[in-house]
Parts: sequence; structure tokens; C-alpha cells
Amino acid sequence: MLYLDHAAGGPVRREVLEAMAPFLTGRFGNPSSIHTVGEDVAGALDDARRRVAAVLGMRAGDIVFTSGGTEANNLAIAGIALGARGRAPGHIVTTAVEHDSVLAVCRYLQRMHRYDVDVLPVDSLGRVDPDAVARAVRDDTAVVSIGYANNEVGTVQDVAAIARAAGSVPVHTDAVQAAGWLPLTGTGASALSVAGHKIGAPQGIGVLAVRGRLPLEPVIHGGGQERGRRSGTQNVAGAVGLALALELAERERPEAAARAAAARDAFTSRVLGTVPGSRATGDPDRRLPGLASFTFAATSGEAVLLELERRGIVTSSGSACAAGSDEPSHVLTAMGLDADDARTAVRFSFDRATVPDAGALAGAVADAVSAVRSGS
Repeated sequence: MLYLDHAAGGPVRREVLEAMAPFLTGRFGNPSSIHTVGEDVAGALDDARRRVAAVLGMRAGDIVFTSGGTEANNLAIAGIALGARGRAPGHIVTTAVEHDSVLAVCRYLQRMHRYDVDVLPVDSLGRVDPDAVARAVRDDTAVVSIGYANNEVGTVQDVAAIARAAGSVPVHTDAVQAAGWLPLTGTGASALSVAGHKIGAPQGIGVLAVRGRLPLEPVIHGGGQERGRRSGTQNVAGAVGLALALELAERERPEAAARAAAARDAFTSRVLGTVPGSRATGDPDRRLPGLASFTFAATSGEAVLLELERRGIVTSSGSACAAGSDEPSHVLTAMGLDADDARTAVRFSFDRATVPDAGALAGAVADAVSAVRSGS
């Protein structure tokens, strides 16, 4: 089987699993406990926090461990908005192509806390104009949340320009897809989300990095762990694994990104040259190195996926969070595709360690699309 859905998640790296193993067996203490068993584990958690901060170019105190990217995004947007405004309604700026975990928490704040939310449009390549951000920001804007790299089409936003356009307003960027592929420092963002299962750590561990003294209202309440910002007993094994996975991904990133981009470009060129009615989606120049996405006219994306799986290739039609939905991708429709075209989408996302043979993969795609169109 050839697995090409790494944007949804991948296996735990062996080095990461080995680093985690002691904290799943012998070093099992609760880091909040004051006895020696707990203190031993607390030291490991502190070390993981420092290592994550070093990769992200932040301080250890800026790091909040979460259960994954969705919680990190919720904590960033709701936490910053409510921390800044308290009970007073405020304003949020985001875009129409964000992950559901961003758009859903914005809708929650709009519904339950009377926040105004500006959902900015994007162009046909999925890009938001930083000048539109500047025009949208108001005196009561609490946070701007715009993803670093889109999970469906791979378009990379100019977060540094967006941060400049936002001025003094905090900018949060969902960097879940960017980690391991793009630099995580120098974005200008005040807050940044990462998820472990995209970079070789397990599912169920993530990070929200919040720079400096930015007020952050917790969304999970309890014992006051994570300096009062995220209650709940910490996943120490996951934090240790995430720290190592981030370090390895950053160390390998330049070579891995170059290798994947070359394979992506060769594969894209072959698909467009051999599959009639194929169209690449997303920005052809500013995009994730390991992601290629297409629409295939006169097909169903789900049917193409099934044909590819019959040929031993596993991929997806977009976000795993929306799998099984009959609704067209909100990302593709925001980019101007009609609903029928959006339903033909297929996404291929590569591993950082290995890339597929572009010619063989394109040939399999051509065969699968032809089989769907012929009904065979």
C-alpha cells in the first residue's frame, strides 16, 4: 500500500516512540505531584517545553501543551479574544478557507459572546490580501486568525505581511500543516498552533505557543495546569514525543522540503499532461512542498479515491475532519469553484522521509480517473 494522506496524519517515528516509552511505563508519575516520582516527570515535561520553545523561537513560558491542533486553535482564538475583551463583545478577523476548528470557534464566539466576525475572501489560488486584513482591523479587534498553510490545497499565506498589516492586534496562525515543511520562526505571529500527528508524534498531543504576556483566558477549567492556561493532567509522554519530533522535523526540513517539492512538481506536471479535464488547485508557487491537489472534471472525488485504493494508493478528497460529508469543500468554493467541481477534488500529501515515483503515481491516477469516467 502507498499511503499519500500524510496531511491527515502519519505514523509515529521510531525514535519518538522510544523516547516516549519510559513515560508510558516506569516513569508514570503525575507532574503535578510533589513527591519524587512526580518531580521526575515534571522535570521531563519542563525539558520538553524548553525544546519545543527553542524550535519555535519562543520562551519556555510561552508553550502550552494541548490535546492537538483543534484544541490549540480553540484556545488561541477564544482564549485571546476573551482574555483581551472579557465580557465585552469584540471583533475577530479570519478567512473563508480556514480549518473547521478555526471557523467553528469563531461562530461560537459570534453566537454565544456576540463577537463580530469578518470572514475575508480569498482569490482563486486561496490567498488572502494583507491589505484586506489592514482594512478589516478595527479598534475593538481582539485577534486575527489566518492559517499558515492550507490543509486542502497547500496554499501558503504570507503570515509576516499579515502580521504587519494587523499592526498591534495579535495574530494567530494555524501552523499544523506547515510544521516540518516551512520555517516556524519569523512569521510575526503572536500565537501559533502545532499538532504532533502531522510530524511523527502521536495523535492527541499539540502545542499552542503564545508569545509573551498576551492575556489568555482558559477554555478548559480545573486544576490550573499549564500556568493556569489549560487545566488537566499533562500528557508527558506526548510532550516528550512532540519535542523530539519537532526537533527532527526542523533538522530535516530543508532537504525533505526540496525533495518533496521536486516530486510534487513532477507529479503535478504529469497528471496535468496525461489526465484530460484535470486541474491543479492552490497557489502553484507558494504552496506546501508535499501536497498536490486536483479536480477531475466529470468524476466524483470519492469514486476516484476508491479506484485509487483498489490500486493500492490511499489518499483523500480533503480534510479528514470533513470526511464522509456530502457538502462540497468550503475551501474550494471560497476559491471560486462551483459545488460540482469541488466534489471532484482529490488531495495527495507526501511523507517527509520518502516520496513516490512521479510517473508511476500519475499513471495510476490516469487509470483511476478513466475507470470512473467509463463506469468500469
